[in-house]
Amino acid sequence: MKFVSTTWRKLALVSYLSLFAWVISWHGWLSPHEQLSRYFLLALWVPPLLFPLKGILQGKPYTHAWANFVLMLYFMHAFTILWIDEGERWLAVIELILVSSSFVSNTYFARAKGKELGSRLPKLSEVEKAEKARFQHESK
Repeated sequence: MKFVSTTWRKLALVSYLSLFAWVISWHGWLSPHEQLSRYFLLALWVPPLLFPLKGILQGKPYTHAWANFVLMLYFMHAFTILWIDEGERWLAVIELILVSSSFVSNTYFARAKGKELGSRLPKLSEVEKAEKARFQHESK
């Protein structure tokens, strides 16, 4: 089972980092907006991908699971561009492939890692309680 989670983790990591690089490339250099600064667009599109980055790099299954909520922003963006902008469709297709790959691999990694650990992923309330207890213990 460890092989399965390792494979999904590698795919999740590669697809997420590829999406990160793609968003920077697209909005920064490949097709900058005519009326908006490329730096403004990068400041708009890059930060949401930074939120789960640390946990994804560390291989935390819970972060992989909730990162899918962030990915939905890019999923909607890709479908919107596919629908309205013929000139950037090829850019949107690449974004859609990367987002879909990241979404699926994040989901399956979190599931496989949970099975590997012999338990389900802890609920957020359980994680918060454990971190609060640890923080209170460390601050004494």
